[in-house]
Amino acid sequence: MSSSSSSSSEDGNGNGNGGGSTIARRGGDFEGPSTSRQRAVNEVWPEHFVEALAAQVAIDASHSIGRLAAAPALANVFQVCSTWRAVSRWDALWHRLTRSIWGRAQLLHDTWHDEFVYWHRTAQNFHTGRSAHGTLAFDDVDNQDGYTCRCMTMSDRHLACGFADGAVRVFDLAMHNHVVTLRPHEGNHLGQFARAVSGIVINGATLAFATLDGDIHVAMIIGGGGVIRRAHEGNVVNDGALVDFTGCGSGRWWVGLYAGAPNRAFHIWDSVTEELVYVNGSLTNPESVMGWHLLINENQYVGRVRVVTTIISEEEEDHQLAVACTSSRLIVFDLRNPAVTLFEEESNRGFIVTSVDVSNDARYIRVDNRGDARVCRLGTLEEVCRFNIYGGAGGGRSGSQRRVMVMGCMNLGYALMCVGGMIRVWEVLHGGYLYHFRERIGEVNAVVANERYVAAASSDRRIHLWDFGADQ
Repeated sequence: MSSSSSSSSEDGNGNGNGGGSTIARRGGDFEGPSTSRQRAVNEVWPEHFVEALAAQVAIDASHSIGRLAAAPALANVFQVCSTWRAVSRWDALWHRLTRSIWGRAQLLHDTWHDEFVYWHRTAQNFHTGRSAHGTLAFDDVDNQDGYTCRCMTMSDRHLACGFADGAVRVFDLAMHNHVVTLRPHEGNHLGQFARAVSGIVINGATLAFATLDGDIHVAMIIGGGGVIRRAHEGNVVNDGALVDFTGCGSGRWWVGLYAGAPNRAFHIWDSVTEELVYVNGSLTNPESVMGWHLLINENQYVGRVRVVTTIISEEEEDHQLAVACTSSRLIVFDLRNPAVTLFEEESNRGFIVTSVDVSNDARYIRVDNRGDARVCRLGTLEEVCRFNIYGGAGGGRSGSQRRVMVMGCMNLGYALMCVGGMIRVWEVLHGGYLYHFRERIGEVNAVVANERYVAAASSDRRIHLWDFGADQ
């Protein structure tokens, strides 16, 4: 992969920190203590109290300034005295902070301190646009539809790409190689694109994917030999087309968004038992004709649904919330009680369906047809920030720009929007524009991001991959 330094509109990382590691530096709004300050009283504070204080200072800094501000805030705490500095060697503190700030529950490095430092540096790379770019190769294509990627899903280890011919190709992100191709069973199909992949869910070594005709297949990514089984047989005549399919990697539910039959927009399955537990919803009733057209015309986008795990309050257990959107309406609902809509938004401007996404810290983004983006918290539904996707890097808001394809996604700290072949990046705490990717890749059919990688399928039939990892 080649090195890529993206064009930036700001110096530094934009969170009150300069380049390089900031674990042992002072800076930003968290200035260190005066060396002349009396420290005798501080030194007798219980270590568990100091640990709790350090964690709270770092978390508060990440919430108010940005995740990259947590490290310099911690450095200031550790400078108070030797007793406070000793807490920095407690791996339990770094475990707590890595989970709270970077959303990481799995240890990939030797210690949780190493884990925290790795994700801090990776986020710093993401903020400044420092990445390595390359493409992923595959050559097992049976027909022209096999080159058109319709959707993407990413885990820590794998990228799964669903194509218009029904194939799902899985790539190893670390090795950048093609691992396996999964193909649905043959059968009688209503329309050329009935077997086109509409969504993919990765849960560890297991992958589930759905096609437009409503079939859901399950397979093992590693060691499965490409063997798949059908977990659910679709009924396109009664349900319409399955226009999007999603779920959380570690969550309980699969969610299908349908268009074509009245009041059957949402189908929800228990992913453990694979049992269909809910069918209802009128979200896509106005798009019924478009749903049927998808079977013969794969260049339309009817709706999108995304799922994330969140905590509604400290007293309640984790919930899985869904955000679903069409060109005229957006709703939020709890998958444990899908009949109740928690939030609904309609716009006379209309929504860009392909802009909607959620992040692991329970925020969602949507963009209207004038390019105005809003980022909101799912738990409280409060607005976090807003910006215009045509305004970054000197872009205007002309009518011609508003008509180009927009494809978007987001991760913990950043929103990415591909407009006119250029991928632009905003931070989603204050809505500041950061930079655009150097590579112009043409019109994008699908894009996905996590905290380390960004992948995009372009109209030139290539899968592009950017690696922002601290060890790349």
